[in-house]
Amino acid sequence: MTEISLEQIKEFDQGLKSFPAADVIRRAVSSNGIDKATLDAKAAINSQPVFSVEVKTGKVANQMASGRCWMFAALNTMRHHTADLFNISDKFELSQSYTFFWDKFEKSNYFYNNVVKTADLPLDDRKVAYLMQTPQQDGGQWDMICAIIEKYGLVPQSVFPESFDSSHSSALNRLLNRKLRKDAVELRALAAQKTNQAEIDEKIKELNADNYRFLSLVFGDPADVAHFDFEYRDEDKNYHLEKNLTPKSFFTKFVDQDLEDYVSIINAPTADKPYDKTYTIENLGNVVGGRQVKHLNVKLDEFKKLAIAQLKDGQSVWFGVDMGPQVDRETGLMDLDNYAQEAAFGIDVSLTKAEQLDYADSLMTHAMVLTGVDLDENDQPLRWKVENSWGEKPGKDGYFVMSDAWMSLYSYQVVVNKKYLPEALKTAQVQDPKILDPWDPMGALA
Repeated sequence: MTEISLEQIKEFDQGLKSFPAADVIRRAVSSNGIDKATLDAKAAINSQPVFSVEVKTGKVANQMASGRCWMFAALNTMRHHTADLFNISDKFELSQSYTFFWDKFEKSNYFYNNVVKTADLPLDDRKVAYLMQTPQQDGGQWDMICAIIEKYGLVPQSVFPESFDSSHSSALNRLLNRKLRKDAVELRALAAQKTNQAEIDEKIKELNADNYRFLSLVFGDPADVAHFDFEYRDEDKNYHLEKNLTPKSFFTKFVDQDLEDYVSIINAPTADKPYDKTYTIENLGNVVGGRQVKHLNVKLDEFKKLAIAQLKDGQSVWFGVDMGPQVDRETGLMDLDNYAQEAAFGIDVSLTKAEQLDYADSLMTHAMVLTGVDLDENDQPLRWKVENSWGEKPGKDGYFVMSDAWMSLYSYQVVVNKKYLPEALKTAQVQDPKILDPWDPMGALA
């Protein structure tokens, strides 16, 4: 063990006193905080909200105090498509509360199945501890929203609106997770008694019935929209009425996308994940029997080319990032030069993208939508237009500007139509995936 001596502390203090502008920096930071004190306004000059390729979009949605960014981002890409097909107002939204209900319901059942699967392991086993740490949460992955839609369809927000707890989910999560841990005690006890599978299945059915009642009282009963009418005026003020729709028929008519065509592409430059291979994550998902979470890892240049190809074709792109570092949430600027922290404090915090992942410094924490890109004369990206889901106050009416350098370091996932993949990647994408540990950073939920 290396001890810090008092003599070393005296030496450190002498170094502090000789540090340029130490008193000025201390006063600025103590009064304003690290971010504001080190904000460099010059970064905004190179990030003007002007883009050579831009997809038509509408009013930015607001996930409020919930962790549904992945869900909002996915439904935003779909509502852009719907608005174009049917000339619907930019205020039109698909019901995020409806998909949130089914995600909570299905995640609970997925948890039960994982509890039974790991019941022979001790509680201090890392997989069991990881499972119990967060039985379910708001976050998710692209394949998980697809699994919900493929099973339950979609409805417009007008027929299944937000509830208080869909927009402010902390109390809901605390209560549901406590219930799920209580349920885990019962399921592990049944498994320890060598109870047959039929009895365990019956217990899970009973627990799911409780969850359905609880969630219906919080969100509203999805059975109420098993059949519904959808009326709207288009942008030309023409009235439309579609009667007796189901969530699946609504999706088929008004979204009209084959979700099987869309695949997850990641850029994870770590030694354990060779490029042009596919990966999945153990115990990660929401719908038992539904779509598997699956990623194709590609080099950074290919990652960007695929996103650009889809944008050039007039379609927005779901993507996942680490939304913490070097982001000015007020101006909506995502730029590596936003804050001059290293210069201000005389420290070096630079890590490569691979080092960030390997040393638990970064992972995907947020999903948004790419809606534009500014390309130079060589067709290389300079900056990207980003539709967020934090309402219209941050950024420019809710839209952010991301420098290409920031994207290179902190973007981890895009979802694109597989028609844009070159033949070699199409072949690679259909491979059986390597299974990663539950805590692998590529299993992070946005």
